[in-house]
Amino acid sequence: MKRIVIFASGSGSNAENIIKFFNHTKTAKVTKVLCNNEHAKVFERCKNLNISCLHFNRAQFSQSDFVLNILKKEADFVILAGFLWKIPTRIINHFPQKIINIHPALLPKYGGKGMYGMHVHKVVKENQELETGITIHYVNANYDEGAIIFQAKTALNDTDTPETIAEKIHVLEQTYFPKVIEEVILSINE
Repeated sequence: MKRIVIFASGSGSNAENIIKFFNHTKTAKVTKVLCNNEHAKVFERCKNLNISCLHFNRAQFSQSDFVLNILKKEADFVILAGFLWKIPTRIINHFPQKIINIHPALLPKYGGKGMYGMHVHKVVKENQELETGITIHYVNANYDEGAIIFQAKTALNDTDTPETIAEKIHVLEQTYFPKVIEEVILSINE
C-alpha cells in the first residue's frame, strides 16, 4: 500500500475527500497532511478524520530539510490540494513524477503565480469563456507547468458568476481528483 502526504493551505475540502476515498481502497493511505497556514480549516477536518496535520513555516519548507525529511519518512506520493506555495526543487527532485496538483482551470489557460481559487474564476468570467474545468498535473519547478495528467470540463453560460463557476469546479474536483490519483498510483505499480 502506497503512502500519500497531502499539502493544504485552506479549508481542506479536497484533502478530506482524498482521505475519505483512500480509507476505502487498498491502493494507498493518507499518512499525514502538511499545512502552511496555522488558521486553516483543514486542521479541524483532519482532527475529525483522525489524520495527523502538521503546520510548517516558510523557512522549514524552503530553507531547511524539515519538510523533506517528513516526506522521506511518510510519503510515496505528494498531493497538493489547495496548496499555494511553490514546491522547492529538492522536494521535486526527491519525488519525480510523484507530486500531483489540481488547478481550477483548463491549463495552460489561467495558470501561474497568483492564479488560484476565485482569482481564476473571476478571470474566466471576465473573459466570457464558454467552458472551464479542472486540470490535474504533475508538479515541476514552475507554477502550473507540469505535464497534464487529466482534464475535465464544464460548460458556462451568461448567468454564471465567479461563485457559480466555483461551485461547478468544486463538483469536478470532488468527483475526479481522488480517482485520478489512484489511477496514477496504480499505473506506476504495474
